[in-house]
Amino acid sequence: MNASPARHAVDNALNRIEQIDRPEIWIALRGAEELHREADEIDRRCAAGDALPLAGRLVAVKDNIDVAGLPTTAGSESYAYRPDADATAVARLRAAGAIVVGKTNLDQFATGLVGTRSPYGAVRNAWDPTRISGGSSSGSAVAVALGVVDLALGTDTAGSGRVPAALNGIVGVKPTKGTVPATGVVPACRTLDTVTVFARALTLARQATELMEEPDGIDPLAREAVPSAASPASATIAVPLPEQLDGLAAGWREAFESAVARAAHAGFVIVERDVSPLLEAAQLLYGGAFVAERYSAVGAHIAAHADLIGTDLDVTVARIILDGAEPTAHALFDDMQRLDELRLRGDAALDGCAALLTPTTTWHPTLDEVAAEPIAANSRMGKYTNFANLLDKASLAVPAGFVDGLPFGVMLTGPAFADQAIAEIARRIDDAPRRLFVVGAHLTGEPLNSQLVAAGGVCIGEAESDERYRLYALPTEPPKPGLVLDETSGEGARIAGELWELPAAGFAEVVSVVPRPLAIGSVQLSHGGRVPGFLATPEALSGAAEITAHGGWRAYRDTL
Repeated sequence: MNASPARHAVDNALNRIEQIDRPEIWIALRGAEELHREADEIDRRCAAGDALPLAGRLVAVKDNIDVAGLPTTAGSESYAYRPDADATAVARLRAAGAIVVGKTNLDQFATGLVGTRSPYGAVRNAWDPTRISGGSSSGSAVAVALGVVDLALGTDTAGSGRVPAALNGIVGVKPTKGTVPATGVVPACRTLDTVTVFARALTLARQATELMEEPDGIDPLAREAVPSAASPASATIAVPLPEQLDGLAAGWREAFESAVARAAHAGFVIVERDVSPLLEAAQLLYGGAFVAERYSAVGAHIAAHADLIGTDLDVTVARIILDGAEPTAHALFDDMQRLDELRLRGDAALDGCAALLTPTTTWHPTLDEVAAEPIAANSRMGKYTNFANLLDKASLAVPAGFVDGLPFGVMLTGPAFADQAIAEIARRIDDAPRRLFVVGAHLTGEPLNSQLVAAGGVCIGEAESDERYRLYALPTEPPKPGLVLDETSGEGARIAGELWELPAAGFAEVVSVVPRPLAIGSVQLSHGGRVPGFLATPEALSGAAEITAHGGWRAYRDTL
């Protein structure tokens, strides 16, 4: 057994930073000698019997949150200052044994959901470096997703602690406003900001969040975290009306429907509700007078350094914040009244529901797509996130599978102080057995079936897709088919296969080794309902022979 686990963790992180070569993640890193000293002290205290619940856990901190000994830039060198003390959130994690590795890049002044608005460089996605990481807590999310750190702190005003979690396949916890003090945080919108946590596991993210909670006597907006009642086994979960899912990226609606089906399979009652009051409230965050609070936070600095716009000050960020000087006081009060009305209607729409389940965001653009339309591209990201802090909701984002090889995430949102309840719902959904539709090499008796058996899978029985699918024989070893959804030609057919049920851990194990050109996507079955299944990506079809007419892999193999 390693006698110095904290030092070992630090060495692994330093090696990982060098290995991945993603300098845009960081604005400042602590030196190896300093990290080793702190790690050695953690190891010494643990050996002496001190209770340190986060002993040796490594943390990255968004660079609008103070860490003593490192500058706070908020993504702007001209704004930088060197704090004398840790932010309250940071201090509480360090008191629990966590070690801060460094400060992470962000959309400047926490203004954006894309992760590209920084003079320190655009933070690339952990899975596909041609795509955005999401923001504004971009570096924090990617540092976790790439395995450099165990935890990372971000902030969330409009979705900055949830959107990058979804796009990088990790967990993002946005607690109820004020339950984690914002002392030592550069504000984006002081009355709306929340300190958030990224992790690869929900349990760790919630543990860190709870360790940071409770007022510190300094932040005037801090408030007590009120324990929420556990949700009953048959709690009701709301989902948006179908038309309120318009605008999702290709394959995302199907992935969301699979997530809804998993929630139902976990025992929750699913109801469709009209969430238009929430979506309308979301538009007020940037489309109304509330943007004035961004000017109140850092507008004077940008106005005083207008000559730096385009160099140290991001053009898009500067434009958004300076425009915040335009709304009048009466316009703000008008929007506050409108928000109160929407809050009442939104609460009525979700009456009787333990949580609202939505996609976390609507799409995953490339870096080039955001560069071409920086405002329009960003505005699409916050459809389901922007309203949470305006309406005083608790929320968290969790992974929900993959679409075309990239992470897809969903979000649970509940009333203020429902943090524990929605986390419990997320855990129950994640722990529920997963169903998987297979059509080829994973069928009973086929070469890859042992993967399902080894993962604890049980065959429920035969099943078939609905009539919109086509099947191809792929030139792979071992031979396998590729299932493709065809919604336009009318030349599809019902494709025979098997339905398997796997424990959550086993499902994750199987999905993690799916090779290109296959992927896991949502498949509509003939009896109704959607389940994850093996699908072929478009590049798989080059040179592949169509075998749809046979109605299934086994029927095709019988003709050979």
